[in-house]
Amino acid sequence: MVNGLVQAVLAAGLLWSWAAWAGNQKEEAMADSVRVALSNAIRDTRPPQPVFRDEAARVRYQQWLSAMSDRLKRKLPDEQVRLEFLQSVWYESNRAGLDTGLVLGLIQVESAYRKYAVSMVGARGYMQVMPFWTNAIGDSDRSKLFHMQTNLRYGCSILRMYLDIENGNLYLALGRYNGSRGKPAYPNAVLSAWEKWKFPT
Repeated sequence: MVNGLVQAVLAAGLLWSWAAWAGNQKEEAMADSVRVALSNAIRDTRPPQPVFRDEAARVRYQQWLSAMSDRLKRKLPDEQVRLEFLQSVWYESNRAGLDTGLVLGLIQVESAYRKYAVSMVGARGYMQVMPFWTNAIGDSDRSKLFHMQTNLRYGCSILRMYLDIENGNLYLALGRYNGSRGKPAYPNAVLSAWEKWKFPT
């Protein structure tokens, strides 16, 4: 009985600690140009096929993919799922002009790499995108936020927008992404997680 109670308390604590970080982006007024740009970015349904400027870039990508796959094996044990996830993260982060390690760190904090994660405030998927975004810049189909590439595309596009709004200040952009702008806990958690996913240049 005591062991069961201890386990329940520990599980609740773990759930709370994860849920405390889960995305709670605020719906903000956007200029029409920003809304159109985000909407166009989301509508681009091309598959995540990497394009390389030269052979050295292709080799570096393969090295990155192999290294990240090894690091992520415990969280995503299925090799095909893991590789598709990493390929999509690489594609969408590069497409948005974001560091892939930063995006992987944010996903670690937001959802612990759970595709079907739902926070207490309703944020969904790997990057914990709030459903209102599907109305603001998408086709209002909230179920698409559980589609891997769609979720990553929304999350990367939104973070890129926040970085632009904050003139490149990553600390403030991360706070805005989480709905906690100006508070240190969330940005610090993501920046700390980012360290694990950095790849040597």
